[in-house]
Amino acid sequence: MLERKKLEKELESAIDWIKEYVSNSDSKGIVVGNSGGKDSATVLAMAAKAIGKENVVAVSMPCNSKNSDFEDAKLVAKTFGVKFIKVDLSSTYQEMEKEINMQLVQELSKEATINIKPRLRMTTLYGIAQTLNYLVIGTGNLCEAIVGYTTKWGDNSSDFNPIGNFTVDEVLEIGKILGVPEKILKKAPNDGLGGLTDEEKMGIKYSQIAEMIETGHTDEKAQIEIIRRYKSSKHKRNLVPIYKFERNNFLNDRY
Repeated sequence: MLERKKLEKELESAIDWIKEYVSNSDSKGIVVGNSGGKDSATVLAMAAKAIGKENVVAVSMPCNSKNSDFEDAKLVAKTFGVKFIKVDLSSTYQEMEKEINMQLVQELSKEATINIKPRLRMTTLYGIAQTLNYLVIGTGNLCEAIVGYTTKWGDNSSDFNPIGNFTVDEVLEIGKILGVPEKILKKAPNDGLGGLTDEEKMGIKYSQIAEMIETGHTDEKAQIEIIRRYKSSKHKRNLVPIYKFERNNFLNDRY
């Protein structure tokens, strides 16, 4: 983990980066997917500090979710004084799953049903952002990205991400610095998609992932799993592969 002074310096730079990115994009503000968890709460706090709370919209998107998550999301929005919107996707998801199952003539796999939800949320955020001429800000941290604990074209889709190079512990520390409610920071990381915590699903701890990032080693069993996940999830961290062949391209040659 970055030492305190270094972390504070990087936080200041990240907030300046948010402000500059929004300004350069000629956008009016930022839309945050507000889950009620530590990552989205910390990003929301950073965004409000960077461009002003009046220019940030926090969107809660329950999808057959626990009401406690919605209440936590509401608490975060209230703490930082940003506009709060609730878009309940439960019935949308249920209708979509029903229609696909009917056409496919078999039930969607468990993983498919889990991943539909963050993709619906991504669509919701971009619908709101485009209407308001806002940008969608990312809320995924480095530990999640390293092991691919993210949904492609779902929660890993955004216009820019200020915490994508910070580990979980660093995000927690930034949250403390910015005044994220202690209740939110103490919650066990949970994507709300399967009933278990993130660490229970993965079988490894975020602290072990951070240790691998920073030192190259951790508990042997966890290390094997982290390396496996890192290799198998590279496609989530890269642009879409495109078949290439030699050809003329006026724009590439000229600009």
